[in-house]
Amino acid sequence: MTPRALAAQVLASVLQGQSLSAVLPPAVARCESNQHAILKDLCFGSLRYYPKIELYLRALLAKPLRSKDIEVHALLAIGLYQLVYHRNADHAIVNETVAATKHLKRPWAKAVVNAVMRNFLRQRETLDAKLATHPTFSSAHPAWLLKALGHVSQDVPLEDLVNANNARAPMTLRVNTLHGSVADYLGRLNLAGIVASTTSHSLQGIQLHEPVDVNQLPGFAQGDCSVQDEAAQLAANLLLLNKDHRVLDACSAPGGKTAHMKEMQPDIGSLVALDNDARRLSRVRDTLTRLGIDVDLRLADAALLEDWWDGNLFDRILLDAPCSATGVIRRHPDIKLLRKPEDIDKLALAQSRLIKNLWPALKEGGILLYATCSVLPRENDEVIEGFLNDHENGLIHRIEADWGSETRFGRQLLPTVNAQDGFYYARLQKGPL
Repeated sequence: MTPRALAAQVLASVLQGQSLSAVLPPAVARCESNQHAILKDLCFGSLRYYPKIELYLRALLAKPLRSKDIEVHALLAIGLYQLVYHRNADHAIVNETVAATKHLKRPWAKAVVNAVMRNFLRQRETLDAKLATHPTFSSAHPAWLLKALGHVSQDVPLEDLVNANNARAPMTLRVNTLHGSVADYLGRLNLAGIVASTTSHSLQGIQLHEPVDVNQLPGFAQGDCSVQDEAAQLAANLLLLNKDHRVLDACSAPGGKTAHMKEMQPDIGSLVALDNDARRLSRVRDTLTRLGIDVDLRLADAALLEDWWDGNLFDRILLDAPCSATGVIRRHPDIKLLRKPEDIDKLALAQSRLIKNLWPALKEGGILLYATCSVLPRENDEVIEGFLNDHENGLIHRIEADWGSETRFGRQLLPTVNAQDGFYYARLQKGPL
């Protein structure tokens, strides 16, 4: 099957509610290795701009396609994405998109696809003028998300956030300093012809000038480095670990922060890592095995202490809470389609429940680091505020740093600065009752 047809199946699955991270890997496995890059571009690109492309399709289709023909709808979206954002010849894009109907076993759609795409080429200037004032058209963001992002920062223009979300994400590495220094690994990258530089704030971070396949990274299979955004690399330092600590990583998948803690403090007293999803926990195990790191992994819901906790208090708890992921849209563009406005309050309630239920497991004087990859105050400062209002022994342990911006209770990183992901951190310390 061609990359275009495979991409149509992937996009159709996302339109039906599945995540890109779940449906893309099987498609890649069915694709010729020399076609992986084009398949990924078609999937990520069409999702990145889908809200805008959907407006084109509504104008071009006399009536919506039947739900059973969602793969044809997805194929049209991919074709329009290429016509708008690729430099390939228009006629080649049209011909290849039409040809993909055969691979999708939709031969009847050949005429429809051909007509829609050629009409788009003829009418594009008119369509652009008609849709120019539509916020979703200019931003490629759904209206509710655009409104929510408008409340994120008084200092960062909404347009900058939108542009960051629509950009391609950089590839950042975390060097396993148990295996060697950052300077040494930079030298190895240079010898491999990979251009890179150190990150601005993480002492273990390296950012590649262009993404590469992980198999091209020197020593990746041996655990010499991991792929992890710089914003996520800041967590381990913020925990202020020492070797005597008993530590909990409450929502550990995919395992990067778990591993980083062990790399920074290999003699740590004990490290328990939880996740409530067996498939995600398997990914954590794979990550730790590659890095040669051993921790106490448990399949459990962190909020249900009675199911997994032995009563021994923790000195440190990392709560990287499930969230809207609005700080990592550039890495997960399907968020624009899958996330709904009503999700935000539900997530905030779940986040509040996690902090509240984990608090009894923290020692007096201990630290709980709350983290999200969200840029929305509802999931960040407002969650912390609600917790502090209900817990007299909850204290803010201020984060003094030269990254991000200070909020009422923590620090917020936005994807507009230093090519980092959007991330929020708040550090809580448990005082006496």
